[in-house]
Amino acid sequence: MIQLLTPTHWKDYELIDCGDFEKLERFGNTILIRPEPQAVWNKTLPASEWQRLHHIRFKGRSATTGEWLKKDQKTPDRWHIEYKNKEAAIKFRLGLTSFKHVGIFPEQAVNWDYISQNVKRFKTPEPKVLNLFAYTGGASLIARAAGADTTHVDSIKQVVTWANENQEISGLKDIRWVVEDALKFVKRELKRGKKYNGIILDPPAYGNGPNGEKWKLEDNITEMMRDVTQLLDPEEHFLILNTYSLGFSSVIVENLIKSSFPQVQNLEIGELYLQATAGSKLPLGVFGKFHKIKSN
Repeated sequence: MIQLLTPTHWKDYELIDCGDFEKLERFGNTILIRPEPQAVWNKTLPASEWQRLHHIRFKGRSATTGEWLKKDQKTPDRWHIEYKNKEAAIKFRLGLTSFKHVGIFPEQAVNWDYISQNVKRFKTPEPKVLNLFAYTGGASLIARAAGADTTHVDSIKQVVTWANENQEISGLKDIRWVVEDALKFVKRELKRGKKYNGIILDPPAYGNGPNGEKWKLEDNITEMMRDVTQLLDPEEHFLILNTYSLGFSSVIVENLIKSSFPQVQNLEIGELYLQATAGSKLPLGVFGKFHKIKSN
């Protein structure tokens, strides 16, 4: 059964509307208009309402960069928001970057709930969690807040620094920060005989490691999955694979997991989306996840 999942209880985030290759979103008290290549349908709300509601709009200059246009120059470039579920609460420092991102992917809140629920259910004291392609650390923060011994791996030093800021404002400490190519790190951990109770992968379609290593999702994901499943503690574990690539379906993710980890239990696959208040569903990637809890 293919699931469709969306965050349902995040007070500090709202997708207001989307369409015509744009999205209108509220982060805390700040409302942004940003490009959205998936939103190929028409907007629900009239242009006048978008204009009235937004504080800042991103205007692209090229395929990868652009500028932010503020209605009021007093609107800050940086601000904080909170995410809270039954198990934990975390905070994020958001900011206006030159490549349209603000430091968070809101649909991932669905995966954060899965992480904190499993960490809390595990019989293993202070379970070890590994977050790969970890960006500004939402999954790392929620794992640590739920009580996990957490390792955060990303190839870009600036976003690891950003993730560390998020740790500080969340009132957390002792996340292990690693600036390295994810596949190299995994292979080194295998040689060391390390095991993890939880592994999160959110790989990009394309990327580069700190030393010029090339990552291409369809070329490298099979090797990565084969290696990370060997890092899983056989007695108690969870794994999340999330991909945002237009060519990937949840059935591909299901096949990847089953071929890499034939003993998989409690496998779930599906699609993440954001539900706009105005009515549309915005698809934002596919996932596969599974867990195993000790019986005694």
